[in-house]
Amino acid sequence: MKDKLLHTPEGVRDIYGTECAVKLLIQEKLHQVLKLYGFRDIQTPSFEFFDIFNHERGTVSSKDMYKLFDKEGNTLVLRPDITPSVARCVAKYYKDEELPVRLCYIGNTYINNTAYQGKLKEVTQLGAELFNDDSIDADAEMLALTVECLLEAGLKEFQLEIGNADFFRSLIEEAGLKNKEDVINLRTLIENKNMFGIEETVQSKIINEDLKEIFLKLPELFGSSEVLDYAKKLTKNPRALKAVERLEKLYEIMTLYGFEKYISFDLGMTGKFDYYTGIIFKAYTYKTGEPIVTGGRYDKLVGQFGKDCPAIGLAIVIDSLILALSRQNLLPQIDSSDTLVIYKSEYKKQAISLANYFRKDGINVILQLSKNNMDLNDYLAYMKRMNIGGLLYIDNDTEISVMDASEGSIKKVAVKELMQG
Repeated sequence: MKDKLLHTPEGVRDIYGTECAVKLLIQEKLHQVLKLYGFRDIQTPSFEFFDIFNHERGTVSSKDMYKLFDKEGNTLVLRPDITPSVARCVAKYYKDEELPVRLCYIGNTYINNTAYQGKLKEVTQLGAELFNDDSIDADAEMLALTVECLLEAGLKEFQLEIGNADFFRSLIEEAGLKNKEDVINLRTLIENKNMFGIEETVQSKIINEDLKEIFLKLPELFGSSEVLDYAKKLTKNPRALKAVERLEKLYEIMTLYGFEKYISFDLGMTGKFDYYTGIIFKAYTYKTGEPIVTGGRYDKLVGQFGKDCPAIGLAIVIDSLILALSRQNLLPQIDSSDTLVIYKSEYKKQAISLANYFRKDGINVILQLSKNNMDLNDYLAYMKRMNIGGLLYIDNDTEISVMDASEGSIKKVAVKELMQG
């Protein structure tokens, strides 16, 4: 029973030691980029009322949520997505604000999906949401922010795939497909580029042949900006053409940022969540099959909470990003900055005084009473295990044994000399 308690449930894990330090360092770096773009922090609860995330709002399916109940019997869920929570906050706290609102967050999301076997069911997301701006410039800013974050994280090669949810929606509307299950099925088939499944589905529906042909070609409509020209030749649907034209203008702005080399297009991208209304995007890199960033425009979501306003957001999956960096040997190195002060009981006063002196100077100090059954070599081995950078060993009145982990040698230094240096 005790051994069983040492394990975590499926889909969650402990993060500790150097790995935890790396994760916090990357989060700090990305958070700084968001601040440079003028985004301000917001924190929302880890669990909320079920209706915040119900499927009618376009989030994940009810069966994939972790549910619990409060003492009044209300159904609560661990958040599967943070965007609806932020949208709720904007509707509540910024209801009368008409100019842009920029908010950012770091938090964990929870999805209880059997399809996630072997994958994490709890992940950390760092995201940014921009409200009250429906311009193409706002779309471009969020894409530029995504690129800046990935570069700051240390990635060198990645691709930002961009689509437009309105392109698919306009074709669905033209085809007259109103059954929600049929639409979800077709969307999934297109996202997975399942050509046989798409053909079987559209052939079973009463749709004109030209439109059937477009659905069959959707999985192939990906690549450089030239694919947009080709897409415009496939349809005369005004709404679909407008969606493509927005992507063309978006590409022009991305060239002004100098980020066009990271951009590609995928008109077969239909969006993970139903609440997406305009551009949608995902970022991919080598040695990971999952997107490390997802995002898009959701102009109707905030209105469901009482404030009609356009919005666009992005979410960086920190765990997937770290996995990609690790597999590409790009993880940042964590400096061994802590100093371990070991002292014998009779030198407690000197040890505390020394520790306080260094801490006031901004140096991290671990103060540890010496154990009778351990010698200096034991503590040197401990330093390596715990990634500690330096050692001060106090065992007499006049001198202290000093070691820098990077040098590996031990020297004797007078107490006064050490505090002056």
